[in-house]
Amino acid sequence: MSVIYEIEHVTTYKYANPVTLGEHRAMFLPKIGRIFSYSIKTNVPSKMHWISDTLSNNVAVFEFHEPTQELTFTSRFRGEHIGKEGIEAFPLEPRAEEVPVQYTPDEWIDLSVYLRPHAEDPDGSVAAWSKRFVAGDQDATSDVLKRMMDTIRDTFTYEARDEEGTQPPGQTLQTRSGTCRDYAWLMIEALRRLGFACRFVSGYIYDSALDGGDVGMTGSGATHAWLQVYLPGAGWLPYDPTNRITAGFDLIPVAIARHPGQAVPLAGSWFGNPGDYLGMKVDVSVRKLGFIPAFEP
Repeated sequence: MSVIYEIEHVTTYKYANPVTLGEHRAMFLPKIGRIFSYSIKTNVPSKMHWISDTLSNNVAVFEFHEPTQELTFTSRFRGEHIGKEGIEAFPLEPRAEEVPVQYTPDEWIDLSVYLRPHAEDPDGSVAAWSKRFVAGDQDATSDVLKRMMDTIRDTFTYEARDEEGTQPPGQTLQTRSGTCRDYAWLMIEALRRLGFACRFVSGYIYDSALDGGDVGMTGSGATHAWLQVYLPGAGWLPYDPTNRITAGFDLIPVAIARHPGQAVPLAGSWFGNPGDYLGMKVDVSVRKLGFIPAFEP
């Protein structure tokens, strides 16, 4: 089975005075089964072309030639999302059933950039915290992943913020608070210190509450972030510590990266007085249009 989604993503920047715009790069196009239609427009004249970055993410590059006090990007997509089954649906290879996971030499070569910690841990707090989840005989892979995800979901406080960027994992751990990007980044860096290959994912989340459902998702209405863990026998599996999601159709990936700085939904430059910048607003709408049943021979 697969799901048909319609996504609208609007980002608006406002300035006190007309500013000159530099190049902007956008990661809006979902990595799903099929894209039926899409459009990306700006409120001021622009020239756009597509590139593929080093991690095979689709990036739209915009050039502007007119000053403006407001810059709006409006993207609309309709496509089929196949989704992802959880760890219970895959027979893990024996070498992946306990921590540390044993990767083959070829896997080590391919996964090395996702195995090596990227963020600094000056006081060792992230490493110490990660080891708590394998203390004693608690070394079953699925249990370790679930306990860490549950701990973040149940004992941390979600706090949305207007500032761009992702805070260091040590800060998220110290304050026990953060955004979806902060949660994902902390879990990635903690798992890497236990020998897991992990990567950062930016995208969208479907919230059934917006379509009259009962369950609301944290982080809906904006871009979302989670992580993927590579387990032999299963491949790349999603883990969303913000909403405790490990399977299904609700997570819609757009960009995959070694670290959050490589998966910024929209980034660019402008030239003017520092005080001219008035802020940014992001509105994301994800609607489920229907299902496509699985083919059975």
